[in-house]
Order: sequence, then structure tokens, then C-alpha cells
Amino acid sequence: MAANLWQGLRRLCLTEAGSGTATVQRLLRANLHTTSALAKNWNGHNTGPQRWLQYNKVIYPPQTPTEEPRPSFVCHQKTNIKYSPKKMWYVAAFVRGMTVDEALKQLSFVDKKGASYVKEAILEAVEMAVKRHNVEFRTNLWVAESFCGKGRVFKGIRRHARGRSGEVEYKHCHYFVRLEEGSPPEHYYQPAPQTGEQQLEEWLGAMRRRKVTSSL
Repeated sequence: MAANLWQGLRRLCLTEAGSGTATVQRLLRANLHTTSALAKNWNGHNTGPQRWLQYNKVIYPPQTPTEEPRPSFVCHQKTNIKYSPKKMWYVAAFVRGMTVDEALKQLSFVDKKGASYVKEAILEAVEMAVKRHNVEFRTNLWVAESFCGKGRVFKGIRRHARGRSGEVEYKHCHYFVRLEEGSPPEHYYQPAPQTGEQQLEEWLGAMRRRKVTSSL
């Protein structure tokens, strides 16, 4: 679509009897712009996904004294970031399972554009947890979930040699984070697969610990 529009615009300029003000006025009257198409996708009502923020409004039933206390959490997001979601994924996965202080400290040394957005989102989530969700200590939080999603994609035209043109995409992404109160687990991800020797030692230990019924 973009290539056809560029070729038609170039053909109109070449066939016009003159390259002065008359050509410019004719192009303006032809209404060959994409402002309305872009404005339809980029408006004040389309602010991005809202389902993630609805988790903050969930009311859970009261717990019994014997149940393990349910840790409080807060969900936050930053939408329509001018950054590729594929590049943002590396930064989002980097801070998973870290405490808030450790995540902010590590992001200060990450030389990526997305690190500043993730750091800003975590700071906003901490303020929200303290002011709105009655979290007592702002340092007693850890990153339980951190991921990104694909946002708006605007297409444009890039000029090439010999009158040709190409299509360029301006990508945006959404970043989502969930902070949970308490200490992070020792192993956020599953442990690495065991080697053959480790599996053999585990099997031998299980065999030695087994109990044979009705034996001495």
C-alpha cells in the first residue's frame, strides 16, 4: 500500500507540466496524506491494554488462620513505548525474581534504551504499592512478573535508489510488571537439567533410603 502510494505520487509529479507552486497546490488538493489514518489509531481513547490493571481491583475472600498468608501485590504497566518488543524482552526478563532495590541497581548499568523505561515503571509501581495498596516497607518488594507485549505499528515509506521505495515500520511495545510483597524465592526459574552423574547419585540415594516392608 505504501509503495503504491509513493509510485503514484512520483508519477503525478513527473506528468505535471511544471515543478513549481502549481504542482504543490495540485498535490495538496489531491489529499494524498495519511494523517487521518494515523489519527484513527493514535487517539486519546486508545490508551492501550487495560486488563492488566484490573488485577489491582480484585477483592479476595478472607483467609482462615491455618492458611498461609496471601502476599499483597500491585500490577503496573507502561503503554505505547517507542521501542521494539523484541529488544524490550531482554530487559524485562533480566529483572525477574530480583528485589526492587537490586533490580533498580542493575538497570542503572544496562546500556539499553528499554532499561530506563523498565526502571521508571518499577519506581511508579513502588509508589503505587505504598500509597494505594498499604505496603508497609517499600524495600520489601520483589519483581514477581515482568514481560512486554506488542503495541502499535506505524508504517512509513523509505526512499531507495532509481525511484524505488521500501516500507519501514515504527514499532511500539507495552511493558507489564507485578511487584509482590515479601522476599523473592531462592530459585525463580526451574533448576538446570541434571547431569548423568547427578541423576545416578540421586537414584542411589533413593534406593538406599527405601524401606522394604516386613524385613529385618
